Amino acid sequence: MKSLSRSLEISPMRTADIGDVLRVEALCFSTTWPRNAFHNEITDNKLAHYFVGRCEDDIIAYGGLWVILEDAHITTVAVTPSYQGQGYGERMLIHLLDEAIERGASWITLEVRESNITAQKLYKKYGFSVVNTRRGYYSDNDENALVMWAGNLKGTVYRNRLATLKEGLR
Repeated sequence: MKSLSRSLEISPMRTADIGDVLRVEALCFSTTWPRNAFHNEITDNKLAHYFVGRCEDDIIAYGGLWVILEDAHITTVAVTPSYQGQGYGERMLIHLLDEAIERGASWITLEVRESNITAQKLYKKYGFSVVNTRRGYYSDNDENALVMWAGNLKGTVYRNRLATLKEGLR
């Protein structure tokens, strides 16, 4: 992994951030969430926790998850294409994992495009494994989604793994 030339400041997403989040969303995905979806997630959904990553005051990344009792679901992660491959997505993923654990989650899941090998490798690095396939999940091209899952987040083995991976990023 390339060394990070700039730090990523991660903070809770605010309604004022939605315009910048939509800009990143449009650069990353062919089918985007509408403005009101992000607005509803951060203002009305008590299970939702969304974050933005800033580099030199510009939002270049965002991520979100739901935590329902002991289950967490990563709903979205994105990094501006010109910043990809520099560890920013990994830092956002770590933040989401930490948030899930802090909120009491024991298990975490997500969906990823079958073609997104880079993301799959990152998720596997953090203990996720493929447990299912959702056929035609993505509406833009009918691509399948791989359902990935990681468990025992509260356990010593997972916490040690996460600590080791965090240390490796420093």
